[in-house]
Amino acid sequence: MTSLQSWMSGRWAVPGIAGLLILASFTAERALGQQFWGEVLMLAAAAVAGTPVLIKAWRALTAKVIGIDLLVSVAVIGAVLIQNYWEAAAVTFLFAVGHALEDATLTRTRSALAELIAVAPDVAVVLRDGQQVEVAAHEVVTGETVLVKNGAKVPVDGIVIGGTGALDEASITGESIPVEKLEGDKVFAGTISTGGFLQVRATGVGADTTLARIIHRVEEAQDARARTQAFMDRFSAWYTPAIIVLAVVLGLITRDVVLALTLLVIACPGALVISIPVSIVAGIGRGAKDGILIKGGEFLETSARIDAVALDKTGTITQGRPRLTDVVALDADLDEDEVLRLAARAEAGSEHPLARPVVEAASERGMRQLGLPEHTEPVPGKGIVAVLEGRRVAVGNLALIDLERAGHEALREQAEAVVADLATRGRTPMVVAVDGRPVGVVAVADTIRPDAPEMVRRLHAAGVKKVVMLTGDVEQVARAVGETVGIDEVRAGLLPEDKLEAVADLQRQGWTVAMVGDGVNDAPALATADIGVAMGAAGTGVAIETADIALMRDDLLTLPRAISLARRTVRTMRQNIAIALVTVATLMLGVVFGGVTMAIGMLVHEASVLVVILNAMRLLRKRQEAAVEGGVGSSTGSGAEAVAEPGAEPGAPSAGADRAAVRERGEGVQVG
Repeated sequence: MTSLQSWMSGRWAVPGIAGLLILASFTAERALGQQFWGEVLMLAAAAVAGTPVLIKAWRALTAKVIGIDLLVSVAVIGAVLIQNYWEAAAVTFLFAVGHALEDATLTRTRSALAELIAVAPDVAVVLRDGQQVEVAAHEVVTGETVLVKNGAKVPVDGIVIGGTGALDEASITGESIPVEKLEGDKVFAGTISTGGFLQVRATGVGADTTLARIIHRVEEAQDARARTQAFMDRFSAWYTPAIIVLAVVLGLITRDVVLALTLLVIACPGALVISIPVSIVAGIGRGAKDGILIKGGEFLETSARIDAVALDKTGTITQGRPRLTDVVALDADLDEDEVLRLAARAEAGSEHPLARPVVEAASERGMRQLGLPEHTEPVPGKGIVAVLEGRRVAVGNLALIDLERAGHEALREQAEAVVADLATRGRTPMVVAVDGRPVGVVAVADTIRPDAPEMVRRLHAAGVKKVVMLTGDVEQVARAVGETVGIDEVRAGLLPEDKLEAVADLQRQGWTVAMVGDGVNDAPALATADIGVAMGAAGTGVAIETADIALMRDDLLTLPRAISLARRTVRTMRQNIAIALVTVATLMLGVVFGGVTMAIGMLVHEASVLVVILNAMRLLRKRQEAAVEGGVGSSTGSGAEAVAEPGAEPGAPSAGADRAAVRERGEGVQVG
């Protein structure tokens, strides 16, 4: 296709040809004195620019829809019949320019989607029968080994099974800093290698990749209609017939056909119609660039009204990776290392999430593991009892020590005091007993994310009045976390169904609630909330599909950024509506009281469309955020700690497992 053919099929062909014909008409009539040919060329310009409008109006009428195109069509036909060819050409030309601008703007605001599609990989290098074979990305078979070399795009979702490297994951998470990848790490299609060599086992191919799901979600979201937009559609259905009737009545009263036709033209609410979709598409596009996937305009509007945010604790406010924080020896014959060694050996035979930080801490201190226990006996709701070299070693809550029927009252009281103190300071304490005799206490805690306090501060700055933490942890521990982070309200000891009821209770109090969770175990609460937000959703297909908003980057500060974006988008929509209404009202008054011609009215009308478009496009600019005073998380000091919801395995927090762990470990974590 030649450049001329390409231009002729483009959005600017109709207004361009019509504009040239209008210039030719002026030249023929005023420079050459050819009035006849001037009128012919002007009529031709009206025909070129008006034909697409007439076609749209006719199609709308056959579908029993009276739209804005009908207003312009009636006005133009009337102008031609009274031989006002200049007005007819000017109106259709300006209307065509307006449509081209709208189309160009929507294309521009959909740039995030275009960029996502552009990063989709085309080819992949796979190992087949020991040979490197280049195939189309969609032809890779799940389970095959894919090779990712420096500078190449990752063609599939997968797991690194060999090699090391760094990947630019901006297309998925919005984070521009390359991420180091080692064996066992996840990689996503569309990310780009900035160094190293990776062997990846494919787990998601083609439409099953995270990138494909993101593209699908953004595409759907930008086409979805907001409540305000749906209202505008209903408004237009009544507005257009009303204007036609008004124009007819005005024409009959004044006996002025030109006045009636002018009213039809300037009453076109084009700026009003474009004001909503262009703002929504721009807002959703900006969010997609920042790793914020918003399901559609309705959810964008609802997000702007959020005044209460409910947060899960583990994996959201905290890291979701419990670690050993304290070892206290109660027996004078044993030191802290010996207490830890006993606890680690007993826990070595346990699959409980809290066993891992104890075992890992012992390994980090260079303690030699002497093998698995001779016998392991989990005690539901209490802890674990193991046999080590003929001795019964119990690790768990005080109820487990009672179960052992120990008679060491002094050590028992000392253990109670230590457990109470550790729990107050936000630890999860576990008593270590040998043959029923308490010899020490070990405690684990989950580190608060360094940016959690700043997230809460920014939520408040964004207009959120209440930040609530919902957790399965005990009151003492939950409040320790809440006070450190700046949470307004803490609700502790909750099962997943209790979290749902907590969200419903907030709604009954009149709050518009956003629930932030992992998109799976918090599903009941996420579904009940006005807006469900999945945190760190990269690679989690369920979260991307089910959440109203999916934050692709595991970054707490993205949450207030999303709410601020929603508020800015709705504010822009309202500004655009006001601009459009004021313009139409002013022009209508100008027509009634004289002074506004059809061409002038259309020119002002299209100028208002341009203003609305430019106002909406401001949303596409990346907003500069104020620097955090003292650095992100400065209020946490040297790493504030709080107990994990005990069910949270590193990297995979689970509300259901949280409750099970709470029941098992008892004192310091026992709920109700």
